[in-house]
Amino acid sequence: MTDRKELVVKLKDLFPQGRISCTEAHDLARKWDMDPRELGEACDEAGIKISGCELGCF
Repeated sequence: MTDRKELVVKLKDLFPQGRISCTEAHDLARKWDMDPRELGEACDEAGIKISGCELGCF
């Protein structure tokens, strides 16, 4: 995933309920070879809440 808009659209498609677990977010970041923080920012843009954060960041 290189284009931020494409990433936001993909996240909305994958998580229409508007929630993703922290574990799922980390797994996706690894799968898509990106920094978890970048994925978190894209989730914010997509209106997707990250739940169960292991660090208490979300």
